[in-house]
Amino acid sequence: MAALEKDDSLARLAEDEDSRSDHELIAAANAGDAGAFEGLYFRYREWVANLAYRFIGDHALALDVVQETFLYFLQKFPGFVLTCQLKTFLYPAVRNLSIAARRKAQRAQGDAPLPETLEALPSTACSLDEVDGVLNGLSSEHREVLLLRFVDGLTMAEIAEALQIPVGTVKSRTHTALATLRADERTKKFFER
Repeated sequence: MAALEKDDSLARLAEDEDSRSDHELIAAANAGDAGAFEGLYFRYREWVANLAYRFIGDHALALDVVQETFLYFLQKFPGFVLTCQLKTFLYPAVRNLSIAARRKAQRAQGDAPLPETLEALPSTACSLDEVDGVLNGLSSEHREVLLLRFVDGLTMAEIAEALQIPVGTVKSRTHTALATLRADERTKKFFER
């Protein structure tokens, strides 16, 4: 899913992506280099948009969350110290801002539920609707851990830090979610050898 449409100027900026590490960009941003913060923005904006979309199910609201997330992040400078992966740091902010945006939208729509979809997983042997159906059958805690692990590629420790729960809980939720997927007729073929 391309949550952000790219025009020519954005495509040019993406091509000129800063090759410095996150830590180097943060140090430069702390020193007042606006281009360094911009580099972090271009590096993580699509990830933030996709994550927000998974929580909200609405592209426009997800883009609003992108803006709010990076505004929140910008307010941490100068003086920001990164002690984990930037995705691990940003995840709780994206999650909380997405939940708030979703609630606000639901109140504005008279509590009509927004669709919960998943476009991050590729459709292979079964349709995206089938995968969506299985994942939506999981509890939000199990689905969240599963997506962070296998879609976003975070380690168990990074997930635990992002969600502020013990690693054992992350492992338990992952195990339970995978067991559910193995047992479901629509997805068990992915686990067969």
